[in-house]
Amino acid sequence: MSGAEKLELVGVDEYLTSQESVSTKSEYIDGWVRAMTGATNRHNRVTENCFLAIAASLRGKPCQPHIFDTKLRIIREHTKRFYYPDLQVVCEPNLPSETFQDRPVLVLEVLSPTTRLYDLDEKLTAYTQIPSLQYYLILEQHQPIAILYRRCGSWFERLEFQGMDRSIDMPRLGLSLALSAVYEGIEFTPTCVQEPDPEYEGV
Repeated sequence: MSGAEKLELVGVDEYLTSQESVSTKSEYIDGWVRAMTGATNRHNRVTENCFLAIAASLRGKPCQPHIFDTKLRIIREHTKRFYYPDLQVVCEPNLPSETFQDRPVLVLEVLSPTTRLYDLDEKLTAYTQIPSLQYYLILEQHQPIAILYRRCGSWFERLEFQGMDRSIDMPRLGLSLALSAVYEGIEFTPTCVQEPDPEYEGV
């Protein structure tokens, strides 16, 4: 749910303080702040379906899902980033007083017209650098199609799932996510990207 970029360069503390008092969430990429757009009802329904299915499967277990209001912090030698993934599953949570998580096992993004390139390129690179991450799951919102990047030692294997009869197994979480549950109540369209976003046309 990312959008147009603001051009001012800011520090991490300034960014975190600003996120406490603004109604519009923004992501932080090495000093650049990128405002996020609102999501469609279809996008939110897919995300909510995932949250409900994963939360039910993990109930009573130490790993818990966090929906899109929780930031994900990525700090490495040459990069400092904060993203708002649509969903993340964390087994070693940060302090309750903090507004971000550092150690997700699963990160999930639902593709949108304005975020597609970020999710498939920039965020794929950033997320797969997280030592704790085992799965990066990318979902289309207009068709029952999922792409799973699964850790295999020092690299990630790409798997694709298509059709309402498929399930995505994530054994390191003891989790199997059925696409029929992910897309419950979703009216599909002939192609995967439909809605224009006038605010960002021509950017």
